[in-house]
Amino acid sequence: METDLFLDEVLSRVKEFLASSQTEDEIRPSDSHTSLSRTSDLQLPLEGRGLDAALDDIEQVLRHSVRTTAPGFMNPLWGGLSITSIAGELVTAATNTAMYTYEIAPIATLIESTILKRIAELAEFGTSQGTLTTGGSNGNLLGMLCARQAKFPMSSHAGVDGTKMVAFVSEESHYSFNIASNVIGIGHSNLIKVRCNEHGQMRPDALEEEIEYAIQEGRIPFAVLATSGTTVKGSFDPLREIAGVAHKYDLWMHVDAAWGGSCLFSSQYRSLMDGIELADSFCWDAHKMMGIPLICSAFIVKDAEILQTVCSNGNTAHYLYIETGENVDLGRYSLQCGRRNDALKLWLAWREIGDAGWASMVERFMQLANYLEDRVKNHPSLELMSERMWTNVCFRYVGGSSMDERNQINAELRQRLIQDGRFMVSRSTINQSIVLRSVVANRSITEASLDAFLERVISLGKDIERGLPQQ
Repeated sequence: METDLFLDEVLSRVKEFLASSQTEDEIRPSDSHTSLSRTSDLQLPLEGRGLDAALDDIEQVLRHSVRTTAPGFMNPLWGGLSITSIAGELVTAATNTAMYTYEIAPIATLIESTILKRIAELAEFGTSQGTLTTGGSNGNLLGMLCARQAKFPMSSHAGVDGTKMVAFVSEESHYSFNIASNVIGIGHSNLIKVRCNEHGQMRPDALEEEIEYAIQEGRIPFAVLATSGTTVKGSFDPLREIAGVAHKYDLWMHVDAAWGGSCLFSSQYRSLMDGIELADSFCWDAHKMMGIPLICSAFIVKDAEILQTVCSNGNTAHYLYIETGENVDLGRYSLQCGRRNDALKLWLAWREIGDAGWASMVERFMQLANYLEDRVKNHPSLELMSERMWTNVCFRYVGGSSMDERNQINAELRQRLIQDGRFMVSRSTINQSIVLRSVVANRSITEASLDAFLERVISLGKDIERGLPQQ
């Protein structure tokens, strides 16, 4: 009974936290790192303190956490709340299994396989294989490993000399490709950044120029890495044209769709990823726009044998894998051994709202982003800083300031927003200009919350302007 009462109390506190996220103005505690470190009791005791003390600790954690489901939360590429997914997290923790074999995770294996198959169908990938990963960074690493394996079939056994191998990526791509280039053994300098157009999209003509130049230099191209939904601008590379170049030179094409993959649900916006079916692999984060709790991310590949070879453990894991599970054990397609059941929360949410629900969500987010963009464009004190393709809205406060003052103003404005605690957006840079990057990926956002956000930006901007030294 003590356990039952404890769990009831925990659930009650979580419910209060979620409810207050929709009503309280402050979404981020104002404590500084120094202050919170000094006032928080985080020490691990020699003697246990019991369940009542654990409730106090939970209260402390909730009190000092960012309310990522609040309407003012527009900072990273994720946010919001899915009740069914939270239920899935609870069941996942209670069942506490790993995803390496069907034997130890029977229904979970079938659920993950169902999800991977459906994601592949949305991209028109046909017969394919995949795995749930720790995020888009891991998915991009797997894409590059598969590309290396396709170019050098013995690389997973004999290794490679990566000093002449080159991969090509948009200059606006995610930094995880830099990490992956290090991990797979080619190094940062062999990740060639391809020029983008004014909209932040990789230029196919520039890609072909870079490939030709690399070949003339005696280097070995092996992968083209496109992006569907860049981190700052939310731009989508022209996949069909890029695929034409990649196929011409027999290069593996991977697409980082961690942020933009959800457009595939919408008949109105799936054209943003026109040509995805021509790629060899892609990754997609359900924990971003789909609002599934972190972490829930998929990697999909057309050639199952390549992925299995990349993740092969040989005969060393005889204590896990037996012949009866050869065609069903998901651990054979993953770099991880111990891997939690991240499929259940997505499966429950998907069963709750269906493809049509996801499509409506995407279209609502785009509607809200259109609204915010129009408000920015029509206000004399604000300036839109990039053409918008997705739900990223990049803008800055200009007011009556000079060009030289605007970076200083917007840097301070963003800092004051964070200190104010009612809204969270990220700070980014476009063409050496500091901008506010607000992202619509949170089901709590409304037109009214966006109006309140802009009112606060303008109020803070004017106050900062007034404090500038007179010229």
